[in-house]
Amino acid sequence: MLRRRVSSLLASSIGNSASIHNKPSSILAPLSSLQSPSHYAQCTSPKSDRSWAFGSQSIRAYSLLSLNDLRDNKGARKQKTRKGRGIGSGKGKTAGRGHKGQKARGTMKFGFEGGQTPLRRRMPKRGFKNPFSLTFQPVGLGKIAKLINAGKIDSSELITMKTLKEVGAIGKQIRDGVRLMGRGSEDIKWPIHLEVSRVTVRAKEAVEAAGGSVRRVYYNELGFRALLKPEWFEKKGRLLPRAARPPPKQKDKVDSIGRLPAPTKPIPFSLEEKEAMSAASA
Repeated sequence: MLRRRVSSLLASSIGNSASIHNKPSSILAPLSSLQSPSHYAQCTSPKSDRSWAFGSQSIRAYSLLSLNDLRDNKGARKQKTRKGRGIGSGKGKTAGRGHKGQKARGTMKFGFEGGQTPLRRRMPKRGFKNPFSLTFQPVGLGKIAKLINAGKIDSSELITMKTLKEVGAIGKQIRDGVRLMGRGSEDIKWPIHLEVSRVTVRAKEAVEAAGGSVRRVYYNELGFRALLKPEWFEKKGRLLPRAARPPPKQKDKVDSIGRLPAPTKPIPFSLEEKEAMSAASA
């Protein structure tokens, strides 16, 4: 029985293959129609603009790349591990931290090295920061002379630190005041009167030789704000503060207390002040 079934199956398969080879025209008909351009005719279907008719058959044409076929490479996108979402995920309960211990609990402060001496304490200290240091913005006599020649500064009036800031002789940030330098002192050929925080010996000699004067005045941080931006106090509805006295360490480095609001006329030096200035210079 088994042999008869196997033989019948072989005979039927051989017969089918012979019938295919004996009738090539029925199979190759669509292929021949594809090769002949005379059979091409665009379908009139409104749903598709890429359907073509080949003889009695219609075939839809597809491009090699289309927008709906775009995909990321395998492994390009990796989902974020969701911790603490049940034991079935493998990262539940302890969320991959294990049981107890320092690493299973909260984070440590920055620089903590497990109890040993941290690096910031192992390294030696270098230098120090002086809390009493002062930072002055320098301005030379040559720059002031150029601004006077350009007509930005009136030499007949008192030149204060506010005047220097408004004409751009110094920067916007005045921390502890302005230091008058002797650069370009040969350009000063007329008397000028200035009020600054510090002055060098060369600059002072050049200004006094031309018939002018330089007064060293003291302003604290609030005093500088009242001197440079008095409109800030008006906007806040506050009165201008009183001028502050210099600290003991700066008493011998200034001539007087700064005046508020910004003065317009210089104060002549008294005889006592002139004697003190001459003694200090000697």
